Amino acid sequence: MNINTENIKSQMRKGYLEYCILLILNKKPAYVSDIIRILKEAKLIVVEGTLYPLLTRLKNSNFLDYKWQESTQGPPRKYYELTQQGKELLDELESAWNEVKNVIEIVKETN
Repeated sequence: MNINTENIKSQMRKGYLEYCILLILNKKPAYVSDIIRILKEAKLIVVEGTLYPLLTRLKNSNFLDYKWQESTQGPPRKYYELTQQGKELLDELESAWNEVKNVIEIVKETN
């Protein structure tokens, strides 16, 4: 039996990446490079090519919005922020995460 652990880990990361992005944006609006930096600090390596389509999908689903903000280091920057629907989604994902975490803890403790 040949199991590809990298594929499993990749699927797991995809499952919680949106949740992490919403958690970040729940604190304050953020620029893409800020989101990437925070994720890297948490040891979740994400590249812009992965993040932009995800942010666009969340925006098109009305979970995120953005504002252009002037920058002293070049052109204006797009800062993403949660909408009310995004906050509601975050609440749902928070509940789902707690359920998953509880299941894993129970299974780990059961012999």
